[in-house]
Amino acid sequence: MYSYRTKGTCSSQILIETDGDTVVSVEFVGGCRGNTQGVAQLARGRKIDDLIELLSGIQCRGNTSCPDQLARALTEIRESANA
Repeated sequence: MYSYRTKGTCSSQILIETDGDTVVSVEFVGGCRGNTQGVAQLARGRKIDDLIELLSGIQCRGNTSCPDQLARALTEIRESANA
């Protein structure tokens, strides 16, 4: 399970489980419950690279959002796997 501390959003953390290049589960800690549950549900079973492309740059407050923070977390996961 990968833990990502969010920056600039109502959620404070994202917990992500992956299997290779696929997202198994996502759980947002805090944030708008309905929205974060929806994003988490939609992410399940998708490829990491597809999610990064879909979610990067989505803005809510400031220059980020919970979906954008998920994309940033997945980018870190991908980069650590390639290191």
